Amino acid sequence: MSKTVRIIGAPMDHGANRRGVDMGPSAIRYAGLANTLAEAGVDVEDDGDLFVPRAEERDPDANDLENGSAKFLAEVREVCETLGDRVATTLDEDAFPLVLGGDHSIAVGTMNGAARGADLGVIWFDAHADLNTPSTSPSGNVHGMPLAAALGRGYFADRSWAEAPGLREESVAYVGLRSIDDGERDPIRESDMTAFTMADIDERGITAVVEDALAVATDGTDGLHVSLDLDWLDPSAAPGVGTPVRGGVTYREAHSALETVADHDRSARSLRSMDVVEVNPILDESNETAELAAELVASAFGKRIL
Repeated sequence: MSKTVRIIGAPMDHGANRRGVDMGPSAIRYAGLANTLAEAGVDVEDDGDLFVPRAEERDPDANDLENGSAKFLAEVREVCETLGDRVATTLDEDAFPLVLGGDHSIAVGTMNGAARGADLGVIWFDAHADLNTPSTSPSGNVHGMPLAAALGRGYFADRSWAEAPGLREESVAYVGLRSIDDGERDPIRESDMTAFTMADIDERGITAVVEDALAVATDGTDGLHVSLDLDWLDPSAAPGVGTPVRGGVTYREAHSALETVADHDRSARSLRSMDVVEVNPILDESNETAELAAELVASAFGKRIL
């Protein structure tokens, strides 16, 4: 990649049901992210962390809505508005925004900023669909809602801080789904999004699935956003996540997937933004999940064995 990669930390854990992911950006940095990217030939600058209000100082139930609930919604909005502006500014300055979460609610801000003035395609590497709205969410945790927010579904319709203005359903591809809430299943089936489950990966292999996802997300778009939730991997490979689900991709499959993204970007210059989320050092073992996150980011930017 010829552009400078600008690291933006978003230490948010208001959207999750377990504390600890606010330390994710620090853990990924400590795992050697900058050095690993430099070894891949990438110029890196660190833009520091966004300010995130302490959860202990706020009321999670202050955001109960007439139809459903979304915990800490005001705090999530505050951070995502700032993050969206930071991402948009980074792109305007011809740098690449690499956002470190934090829980997955921060993707609302990343996509909002990346989709300003551009038709955006999205690949969602995640065990979960994240398509709940306040009225369908069984928990009220906003980290299960970022795609619904970016697509303007339900409560999030016409909310400028949430919607990604240049994002359409037909430009979204899930890779590796295996845990879908009841209120998400029919909306996915009835939408124009493309969903590849773990069964598709089992049957066809990770490379073929990611290549098809890339074809979907880059068809008629100006750039690609990659959202990487570490719970996409099997807990045996990534134990330090808040919502682990058995049966995820392996260490090697994950690298192959991100290497495929890099190969496509090398030929098409499609990669526009990326976020890496849900690393929870409290639940990790010797920081191995954060180290894996750093490795996978480097693979997305072209690092290879040879």
